[in-house]
Amino acid sequence: MARILITSAIPYINGIKHLGNLVGSQLPADLFARFNRAMGHEVMFICATDEHGTPAELAAAKANKPVEIYCAEMHQVQKRLADSFRLSFDHFGRSSSQRNHKLTQHFAGKLAENGYIAEVLEKQIFSIDDNRFLPDRYITGTCPNCGYTMARGDQCENCTKQLDPTDLINPRSSISGSTNLEVRETKHLYLRQRSLKDKLEAWIDSKTDWPILTTSIAKKWLNDGEGLQDRGITRDLAWGIPVKKGDQPWPGMEGKVFYVWFDAPIEYIAATAEWADARGLDDAAWERWWRTDKGAADVTYYEFMGKDNVPFHTLSFPATILGSGEPWKLVDYLKSFNYLNYDGGQFSTSQGRGVFMDQALSILPADYWRWWLLSHAPETSDSEFTWENFQASVNKDLADVLGNLVSRVTKFARSKFGDTLPAGGSFGPQEIALIADLGARIRDYEALMAQIEIRKAAAELRAIWVAGNEYLQAAAPWTVVKTDPERAQAIVRLALNLIRVYAILSAPFIPDAAQTMMTALKTDDWAWPKDASAALRALPAGHGFSVPENLFRKITDEERADWQQRFSGIRS
Repeated sequence: MARILITSAIPYINGIKHLGNLVGSQLPADLFARFNRAMGHEVMFICATDEHGTPAELAAAKANKPVEIYCAEMHQVQKRLADSFRLSFDHFGRSSSQRNHKLTQHFAGKLAENGYIAEVLEKQIFSIDDNRFLPDRYITGTCPNCGYTMARGDQCENCTKQLDPTDLINPRSSISGSTNLEVRETKHLYLRQRSLKDKLEAWIDSKTDWPILTTSIAKKWLNDGEGLQDRGITRDLAWGIPVKKGDQPWPGMEGKVFYVWFDAPIEYIAATAEWADARGLDDAAWERWWRTDKGAADVTYYEFMGKDNVPFHTLSFPATILGSGEPWKLVDYLKSFNYLNYDGGQFSTSQGRGVFMDQALSILPADYWRWWLLSHAPETSDSEFTWENFQASVNKDLADVLGNLVSRVTKFARSKFGDTLPAGGSFGPQEIALIADLGARIRDYEALMAQIEIRKAAAELRAIWVAGNEYLQAAAPWTVVKTDPERAQAIVRLALNLIRVYAILSAPFIPDAAQTMMTALKTDDWAWPKDASAALRALPAGHGFSVPENLFRKITDEERADWQQRFSGIRS
């Protein structure tokens, strides 16, 4: 049994996430966690809400709520939606937790002790009318690169160029709209990433099995242009983790907080500690996942995220870990994703364009979305959600191939042989051929899942469903029963066992449908089908079953047209 640590990029607290956010980190991480649990491994699957920084403060101000109250409420909203999408986190934490306060301050203190923190006097924009410095997203202006007039102080949403607030043309306060701004000096802490470049480069070079997307982004940030840069880790904000060296004050840093991108990844560790706290366990329970001197040396650590998060997880967070000089676990495999675009354009949180998690669940259950998103995951290039493709995938894959098989088999079996598996007949050449085919396909499916080749794994799973349908069409028990009822009983007995195998294999993708299949078969035996022959005989003659409701319904053309119109513009 292996020990598998999985973290999904933690979502910003400011609002409900769209389907592009979901498929870029949390959903594929859940798929991998479910698969590894099914294989019998010990899994720790961690996520949290990212609650600090300007996005949180601005969203709270827009909602006219204190930031602490806003974050607490939105954490519950995001947790509820994660549960509704069946994301099987072992713990869904909060970056504002006291555990993260202590750990972030601890890392900062260790980095300072080791000479990796510099105090830098820099120039920042100060709003005279607001009487405060305006970091990052507190400033809006015209992008010097593309001319977009609503660029933020950290990045232009239009051309994606990273910016400093002082780069903006005609800057204005995002709080008040005031242009009564001036540049003032303020002191901040910088993580001396350039001093860690050789260690980071050697570590990245050792990851020869990483996806090309991950490695190419990491090396681009490491070497392109001026190469790796020192990075500010503090901000002039009220909401955040106070700047301290461990538990000691940091002279000259009074009133400042750590920058969100410094404390957010540390929350992976902190959330695991929160998991232990919630269960009344001691520190050894979480340290065995994160400290290589306390049991984590045999852990394999996987991270899942969109490509925009890769630089921080291949450079900044590892720099924090390496610079601390302590035996913390570094990521072993970083699975990154391209973008999911929306119906001829882009998902846009600010414009409300696309389908958001709460809206998706108001239309159809989670499994419909899970299947489409995972089977179209943007692994090697950007992919696009279109309503036509979604409708076709649901109707053909889920309703016609899987759902139809389950319905046909259970209804026919009950009508001809009652509510238990029939005992007659024995397996013949067709059954033996199917067992051999499925045995090989299941091994291929396992390998693809273990390699996190998500689209290929989904295609293999669908091929396994198709193989069952092709067998039924060829065996034709509805015809055979008229002339050879014993033979028909053997076909039905295998087909009902096949439904159980499909439930187990499909559970990582479509857990609710898988549970419905298992409930119909009146079994809780989720043992992975290592031996296809034994698995297709697991439910014996006389074992009871029931006919489930249709697993999946088809999407009509009228529904598709209505949804396409409804989600084309401003979110209501």
